[in-house]
Amino acid sequence: MKKFYYIANIRMPTERAHGIQIMEMCKAFSTLGFDLELIVPNRKTDITDDPFAYYDIDKTFEIKKLWCLDLVKWGRVGFWIQSLTFAKSVLWYVLAKDGIFYTRDEPIAFFLSAFGKRITWEAHMGQKNLFVRTLIKLHTKIVVITDGLKNLYSSLGVRKGELMVAPDGADIDRFDIDVTQNEARKQLNLPLNKKIVLYKGSLSTWKGPGTLAQAARFIQTQDVLVVFIGGKPEDVEAFKKEFKDITNLLILGNRPRKETPVYQKAADVLVIPNSAKEDISKLYTSPMKLFGYMAGGVPIVSSDLPSLREVLSESSAYLCIPDDPQSLAQTIDKVFQEYANAEIKARRALEEVRKYSWKNRAEQIINFIA
Repeated sequence: MKKFYYIANIRMPTERAHGIQIMEMCKAFSTLGFDLELIVPNRKTDITDDPFAYYDIDKTFEIKKLWCLDLVKWGRVGFWIQSLTFAKSVLWYVLAKDGIFYTRDEPIAFFLSAFGKRITWEAHMGQKNLFVRTLIKLHTKIVVITDGLKNLYSSLGVRKGELMVAPDGADIDRFDIDVTQNEARKQLNLPLNKKIVLYKGSLSTWKGPGTLAQAARFIQTQDVLVVFIGGKPEDVEAFKKEFKDITNLLILGNRPRKETPVYQKAADVLVIPNSAKEDISKLYTSPMKLFGYMAGGVPIVSSDLPSLREVLSESSAYLCIPDDPQSLAQTIDKVFQEYANAEIKARRALEEVRKYSWKNRAEQIINFIA
């Protein structure tokens, strides 16, 4: 069985979405027959759960934690010290080892490439720093999640055979639960007499939760409750404070991952309100919530952005003007006005998401690496 080293400079577990993506991809690679080891830094985390329990994932691979100077709280300088000390630990750990090496972190990719390891770098953020430019000169294979990122790195000199697009995905079976909407609401203690609009994920500005909160003021449909799940505790408190005067919001903070399909089943509309003000949102993101929403079979309202248009269209979702609370509110109202048509679009999204399973993604990446 061939060894596979997935190296990730993250807290483990972490409440951020990249933790889910990394754990799901490690599971997917391991189901393809690899002896996989996820290598992460031994950083402090407030989450005390076992990672496999926290992410609700079967233990099909091992997690190895390596030493680093955990100085991230010191800001940018502290982050780079942490990154470089972790990279040094990784180098010592894998230098004499053979197998497949894979990472989302360009300093790791740079150091391992410099010492003769064939490594694949997965890019999510549009980085263009010295590490990235050196990786391009070394002809490192790069996996990106959108055509926007493909165009960026092609313009920087990455050759066609060294670059592939692999959008994010979903554990589609996870969302196939035999629960009615009323049963889901009772489980979650959500009102039975409201129309529920759901947002799940980070409360980062570029992901647009503030636009949805403001849109709640303009929704004309009666008895609508806008529910938010996700976010770091400090972000949740700040978000509650900022929008405390909007009465039809329910801000619940981070919820266990196993509850996510139940929340989606409880909802009438699922929203992706990403901003157009930053390239990471407009061009580079491939939100996992998008694929989870599609797998849930509930009508979707999304910002009309190139990054999201790579997966969605008018046939599978309702699209609105980004950063425009009134446009978002009008689009949500439209869903309720023609809900039978909205359900047709939701079924089409469910059909289309089947090609975006994590296993399919892992297979495509392995074929590209090989």
